[in-house]
Amino acid sequence: MEKLKKLKLKKGDEVIVITGKDKGTRGQITQVSPATCKVIVSGVNIKKKAVKPNPQTGEEGGLIAKEAPIHVSNVMLIDPATQKPTRKRPE
Repeated sequence: MEKLKKLKLKKGDEVIVITGKDKGTRGQITQVSPATCKVIVSGVNIKKKAVKPNPQTGEEGGLIAKEAPIHVSNVMLIDPATQKPTRKRPE
C-alpha cells in the first residue's frame, strides 16, 4: 500500500494560484486529495465536459463546466492577517 503524504493545505483554506493559466487567481479549497497531492479550488481550472442526455433520470445534455484538480505545488496559502501568500500555516 502506498504511503500518503501529509499536506499543509486543508479544506476551506484560501489560496492563490502561482503558476498556469489561472495565475494570480484566489479561491477556497473545496477538496483535498493526499493520495495524488492535488486540490480542487473553487472558481479555478474550469474544464468543460460534453454530457449526453439521459431521459430515464431526467438529465439534460450539453456542456457542463467543472473544476479540475491542481497540484499542491501550484498554489500558495494566504495568511488571513496580512492577505499575502505565505509558506507557513499561521498559528
